[in-house]
Amino acid sequence: MSDEMEYCDVRGARVPKVGLGTWRLSGEECYDAVSTALELGYRHVDTAQMYDNESEVGRALSDADADRRDVFLTTKVNPRNADRDGLIESAKASLDRLDTPYVDLLLLHWPNPLVRVEETMGAMKELVDEGRVHHVGVSNFPVPMLKKAREASEVPILTNQVQFHPHRPQRKLLRYCQSEELLLTGYSPLAQGDLVDDGTLREIGERYDKTPAQVALRWATQHRNVAVVPKSTSRDHLADNLAVFDFKLTREEIDEITRPSLLKTGTSMVKGMLR
Repeated sequence: MSDEMEYCDVRGARVPKVGLGTWRLSGEECYDAVSTALELGYRHVDTAQMYDNESEVGRALSDADADRRDVFLTTKVNPRNADRDGLIESAKASLDRLDTPYVDLLLLHWPNPLVRVEETMGAMKELVDEGRVHHVGVSNFPVPMLKKAREASEVPILTNQVQFHPHRPQRKLLRYCQSEELLLTGYSPLAQGDLVDDGTLREIGERYDKTPAQVALRWATQHRNVAVVPKSTSRDHLADNLAVFDFKLTREEIDEITRPSLLKTGTSMVKGMLR
């Protein structure tokens, strides 16, 4: 099996299945991580207004040898900016910080119950019409709210970005996304680091000469219409996170790895509050 990148081809978008998440990265650490990732071959980068690192991400993109057109770049709107004017103004400010004329994907980071979703999605459509945004989506939306957002949007919603890992397999949302040809983007695919020493993943990984983290990422990316954005600053770990396409888990192994746990999910959610 090839170790070349696999892609999700959904609604006119071609999204690398493994990207770089930049949550909790700032300053030169963020710049260095993005620069290293792009040098290693990453072509999918995820940031957000709430991360306060868009300038560093943009600087790394500008300095990299990678062609901007080849990098799938996502940023997320702070839910406090969910109203029309706030969304448009803040998105344009994000583009300035990222030093790019467009983002491939713009998400609403969390639902905002004080702003009608029709207003939010209408503002996103304006940005699409202007060419500043290529695709739109949401993050941390449960299925009923995702359905409502899709009904309210005049442009197709590409993805819902949510926590996704073996302890939180998001079965209901995954089934919905797959049935509707939507992308599920998984953040914290290593459960905030809780899976890097997991015994089950280690045992399965030994069969393929892979680490527990690599097995967890392969578990995620073998699901149809799923991409993941793990965070790392280590060059070795960044490289390892890309090297997950040269083996394939069996159906039995996938079932063994999938262990929904409210306790462990809760722990990783607390670690990742306001992600």
